Amino acid sequence: MHTNQPTYDDILRLFQETAFSFQETDRRFKETDIKFQETDLKFQETDRKIEEMSREVKTMSREIKAVGREVKRVNESLGRLGNRLGDFVEEMVRPAAVRLFREQGIDVHEVHRGVEASRGGDDIEIDLLVVNTTDVVAVECKSLLSSDDVNQHVVNLNKLKRMLPTYAEKRVMGAVAAMVLPDNVARYAYRQGLFVIAQSGDHLLIRNDAKFKPHIW
Repeated sequence: MHTNQPTYDDILRLFQETAFSFQETDRRFKETDIKFQETDLKFQETDRKIEEMSREVKTMSREIKAVGREVKRVNESLGRLGNRLGDFVEEMVRPAAVRLFREQGIDVHEVHRGVEASRGGDDIEIDLLVVNTTDVVAVECKSLLSSDDVNQHVVNLNKLKRMLPTYAEKRVMGAVAAMVLPDNVARYAYRQGLFVIAQSGDHLLIRNDAKFKPHIW
């Protein structure tokens, strides 16, 4: 059987095709290498951005902590200021309390400041107790009175006789006093049956009108 032998041209063409294939492969390897280099650069850039973001997050975290400390400090300062102003209101009300309630027909003659008690896991604190032999008026003093303050005072009034059994047989009434007393809060306290004490010029007065009937606890 006769087989055709490759000619010189066939062999030359085969070498040329092979050389071209190697060149194409090399070109593709180079392209791939360039893409790997580009990818590596992108990863490096991503790493750099992540490091920058990490530094920024740490900086923000430090700043947030610093702001948090400052807010805490301001809140503590405001709390201390509020307490001092509350004490100031107590000092305003205490010497006038007997006069104010006698003007309301309640013949009180004693004023006790900062009355506290704890019983059965519960506790109570009353700023001022104005008393006589039959009556007790518990006064809550604030620099700025809120509806929540009124609600808390009513809670204290509801448990006063249990927490302070010395006054269990007396008529218990409530009052609120404030340096700043919004009208809506004053009306709310009035509706709860509380005397409302506020400043008018250089004097303190009870703002309740003649129709007011105090709630008796």
